This record gives sequence, C-alpha cells and structure tokens, in this order.
Amino acid sequence: MNSFDEAKKILLDDNDLDFVFLENTLTDLKNTDIDFADLYFAKVMSESLSLDESIVKGGSYSISKGVGVRSVLGEKSGFAYSNIIDKESILNCKNAVSSITRGHSGNASFIRDEKRRDSLYTNENPLSSISKAKKSEILLKIDKIARSLDTRVIQVMASINAAFKTVFIANTDGTMASDIKPVSQLVVNVIVSANGKTESGFAARGGAFLLTEFTDEVIESVTKEALRIALVNLDAIEAPAGQMPVILGAGWPGVLIHEAVGHGLEGDFNRIKSSIYSDKMGQKVASSACTIIDDGTFANRKGSLTYDDEGIETKENVLIENGILKNYMLDRQNAMLMKMKPTGNGRRQAYNYLPQVRMTNTYLKAGDYSKEEILSSVKDGIYAVNFSGGQVDITSGNFVFSTSEAYLIKDGKIDAPIKGATLIGNGPEIMHQVSMVGNDLEFDPGIGTCGKGGQSVAVGIGQPTLKIDSITVGGTKV
Repeated sequence: MNSFDEAKKILLDDNDLDFVFLENTLTDLKNTDIDFADLYFAKVMSESLSLDESIVKGGSYSISKGVGVRSVLGEKSGFAYSNIIDKESILNCKNAVSSITRGHSGNASFIRDEKRRDSLYTNENPLSSISKAKKSEILLKIDKIARSLDTRVIQVMASINAAFKTVFIANTDGTMASDIKPVSQLVVNVIVSANGKTESGFAARGGAFLLTEFTDEVIESVTKEALRIALVNLDAIEAPAGQMPVILGAGWPGVLIHEAVGHGLEGDFNRIKSSIYSDKMGQKVASSACTIIDDGTFANRKGSLTYDDEGIETKENVLIENGILKNYMLDRQNAMLMKMKPTGNGRRQAYNYLPQVRMTNTYLKAGDYSKEEILSSVKDGIYAVNFSGGQVDITSGNFVFSTSEAYLIKDGKIDAPIKGATLIGNGPEIMHQVSMVGNDLEFDPGIGTCGKGGQSVAVGIGQPTLKIDSITVGGTKV
C-alpha cells in the first residue's frame, strides 16, 4: 500500500490546502533564483504509559503538527516554520526564507511528480491498536512476571510507548512525497539486590508496527531478558585492563560501528573535511572482512523510511565494501555541493528542524565464521554483548565505549561475567583489526535512537559476531 492520498488528506485537504496552492508557492520560491526549496508538513500523535512501584502511574498524550519552509542557495539555507498549517502561515514562511535569494528570475515552471512507492509498514494508528486498559494490563503483567521469577527483584519499571507520524513533502523539482509511520516500543528495567549489592538490567522491543505485536510471548521474553542482564551483573567480577582481543556480540554491539564509523561517513562532515574519512574514497579504510551498509528499506524497522524527509526514496547504500570506502551518506544540499546524488539520508526530528545527513539502518554485513569458531580463536580476551553508552570524536575517530554486559574469554570459552569494562580506540584503526566476521547477523531489538546537531531520530543498528584482534580495554580490576 502507499500512503500518498491519506497523507494528503490529513495535512493538506483538512487544512484547506491543495496542490495548486503548493505549486504556486514553490514556483514563487523557484523564481527567486535559488538552488531548490521545499515544504515539509508533519503531524505526530504520541502516547506513553509507565509503571513504577507496581503501579501504573505515569502517562502522557500529545499532538504536534506544523510546516517547515526551506530555501537553499549553495551553502546557505533560509528556514521558517509554523505550528499552524494554513495559507497565511505558509506564505509568511515563504517570504521569510526568500531573504537568501540571488534575485528574481521570473521564468520558473513546475511539473508535479507524485511519488507513490509502497510503504514499508502499516499506515494504521498504533495508539488505538489496543485499549488503554490493555496497555495497563501489559505493564502490570511485566511487574508480576519479573517478581515471580526471582526473589532478588526489588524494583520493576516499564513503559509502553506509541507514536503515529504523517509527513507530506513538496519540492521545487516537482517532487511530492509522503510517509505515514507507526512506532511502538516496550521498555523494561529490572533492579535486583543481594548481599548488599544492587544491579539493574534493561531490555526493550520496538519497531514500525502496532502495539498488537506485544503478545504475551513477547512481553515475557523482554521481561526475562531484562532480569537475566540484571542477574548477570549481580554476579559480575571486576574487569581486567590492557591490550587484548575482544569479540563483539551480534546485534546491538553494532552501536560501536554506528558511532565510530557511521557518523564519519555522513556527507556533511566529509564535505567540510572534518571527518577522518574525508578524501579517502576508493581507499582501504577497514580490513577486507568489513562491508558496512546503510539501508532504510527494511520492513517494519524503526530506522526505516519509505521516503526520507526530503522526499528521496531510501535505498541500500554500500558505504564500505571489503574494506574499501565506496560511498558517503548524503542529503540534497550536501549532494548538490559535492556534485553527487542524494542517498535518501536527509532526516529531521520534526517540522521545526532543518534536515541533516543521518543514518537509517546501519550494519556490518555477515561473514563466514560461526560464533563458536570466533570464540575458539581467543585464548584470553573479552566478549562484549551489550553497551550502555560511549563518546566519539568525528574528526579524529577516537572513541570510548562502556559495556553493560561482558564476559571474560578463557581458552576459547565464555567465562565469568565482568563489570566496568570500557573499549578505547580509534575507529579506522580498529576496523583494520577486525579479522573474523560471523554468519549470525542480527539487528538491535528496535531501541536505537541517534543524536546529532540537537536532533534525535530513530535508527537501526546491526552486526554479526566479530573479532577485533587487539583493542585497549579499560578495566576496574586492581
């Protein structure tokens, strides 16, 4: 199905707007002799319900809608927005962004190009997919399950969240595109205590689907996973420190590649040459075992988009292939300035933000090794399964990441859990240290959110099990 007509109704028809008005507005902007301009309409409905101390006691509901008008001339952008969608507000925004004009050409034409690609997800509203009573029932069930599984559980916190976003985009090149996207997420935190020690575990499930996906089986699985991580940390010993081999688990540990490599491949950083990857197209920037892809077309994933926030179709972008840098991620403006094609990576948090170059679903392609083969290749090292956070310097590529679940490796086997381990290194240098890539590609469970330039957007992260031959581990063991 495609969402074009439904988005047009919600954002244009219901606000007494039509294609003629949009075309006239865009033609006026085009006549100011700019490079391009666009109108971005959005409406977002969101709801959250949370549990704490065995009581469903937190909830929120909001509706946000508005229009952003942008005009681009070279490196300059004129931008204005309104939280009222009507003709007067749009015309006021249009006049404001015309300040960057070269002059007035007066001969522009407009040929409408309606984009009607089939959507990557349902266009139904997740907020109303189950009742409020059912949402409360889910949260209370999580609390009951966790406490019944282990007497060491002292606190359970959980939330069920949903958002429904409708977008319509019109550009001076004639593009008219839309997207209607549901997002649902279930989050569970479990705190356990024993022998004077307290630890926590986190697990979540989310995606571009309805709340009906949270079946009894899913609810139990997410709750058990949060409890499992908490109990692992309860038994964890102090982490060693030094230079050693590290194996990263499949799925969420791909956040290291997302941060340490992915951001450095965003086109804006490379256009202004502030990335460690600037001017390295066609060069070897990782080991031959590494192929890194950004792909916004996976069905039902949080990081996917039918069209990006500039009306460009998302697609598979091979960024690094067998260690060779092949491509950057690009939005319209940076693609124009770099004389390249946009890649469907123009994204914005909301109508009142300018688009930026952003990742969608970024992952390391699967290799040929089994997890067991990779583990057996390490005599003494660390197996890192989850990360809690980190910092990266885009210019230098230096990073620091903290593990939230990790284990010692002894004689090729997973040994005792450890706590307090951090991975310290340089993105490009570490990518050359990747010697074995597993055949067990997994993606994060729908929890990825990425911040850049004051904006947050949903992303997907993935990788198979992989081996880094040598990396600095910061530990807590004395």
